Amino acid sequence: MLISIHHRTLYHYDRPFNHAIQTLRLTPPSGESQTIRSWKIKCPGIERAAEYQDAFGNVVHLVTPPGETNGLEIEALGVIETVDRAGVIGSTNETVPPAIFLRPTAKTIESSAITTFALQCRRSTPLDTLHALLSSIHETVTYDTDATHALTTAAEAFRAKRGVCQDHAHIFIAAARVLSIPARYVTGYLLIDGETSAVAHHAWAEAFTDDLGWIGFDAANGVCPTDHYVRLAIGFDAPSAAPVRGTMRGAGSEDLSVEVVVRAGDQ
Repeated sequence: MLISIHHRTLYHYDRPFNHAIQTLRLTPPSGESQTIRSWKIKCPGIERAAEYQDAFGNVVHLVTPPGETNGLEIEALGVIETVDRAGVIGSTNETVPPAIFLRPTAKTIESSAITTFALQCRRSTPLDTLHALLSSIHETVTYDTDATHALTTAAEAFRAKRGVCQDHAHIFIAAARVLSIPARYVTGYLLIDGETSAVAHHAWAEAFTDDLGWIGFDAANGVCPTDHYVRLAIGFDAPSAAPVRGTMRGAGSEDLSVEVVVRAGDQ
């Protein structure tokens, strides 16, 4: 399937700033489940950006916009060809071993309630266990855009039994790690009913098994990723996999807007 993506991030500040560093993880990886057909990042200073691959295999651009400004627009757009592999990603190009994704973070540290929940989902094989976690989290945690915020932890969202895709992914990761299964956060894009416009990107989790490698699990929708999904970046949790992160010196209060348009085909 061909999927066309236009991701636009717009910052505006109430006073000008003259120094900023933006860390962009806005280049989808090519692999068994997807191939880049075309891709471009537009941002002031992108032509002079430092580019490298981090330990997770993400392509990273460090951008310093030139001159004084009170706003910044970052666009990523292109076409990705995807293949339905029933969520199985297999091996990927990160340099770190899977076991590093057993390490908890502030966002994904387990609570006693998550520990009990995870143990109740344990089955005879890791794969069966992961599918039990997927369906149980989807049934237990209601999707609610007003219930949580960017700083909400897995424990807080699980206690509330409500959240968005970020929270579902964090809960899944925390529960998998309780069961000694490496799990990580994925940020990307999702094609819904041919076209979707959203205020943000989508997020899900990946877990590792010895026989299949990395496998995707979208607890928010209760499915493993299909050819409607495009992987963008991975990390321990949402902050470490964020498509755009940055700092500004001298800027005032921030107004941030994010627009994502995903369409089927080369459009």
